[in-house]
Amino acid sequence: MSDEQNFNSSLGAVEISPLAIATIAAYAVTRSYGVVGMASKNIVDGIASTLTGDPHRGIDVHINGSDVTIDLYVIVEYGTRIASVARSAANTVRFNVEKTTGLHVTEVNVYVQGLRVSNTD
Repeated sequence: MSDEQNFNSSLGAVEISPLAIATIAAYAVTRSYGVVGMASKNIVDGIASTLTGDPHRGIDVHINGSDVTIDLYVIVEYGTRIASVARSAANTVRFNVEKTTGLHVTEVNVYVQGLRVSNTD
């Protein structure tokens, strides 16, 4: 995760950390239709986040000036349209982050790392 986003006003300064943005994105993406979980982008990150219990697992936030880029690593429900789920998740995350922080989200990249079959019983 990259540098913090700073805002200055007559009342003082506001800093938004990438971790705060990742928290908003995690909340939004896990409530998106067809997304059943988050995944790590590689095995090393997977082991580290499992050991630490990182709630922001599967989310990378990059801040470049006033632009925010978010990478999501998700697991999708088997039988759903992957492209539709990815598009819906990206739109939901973009909307929630922009609404909550006022920052401009330039990209939300969704990487489908796997499929999960739900128990039909």
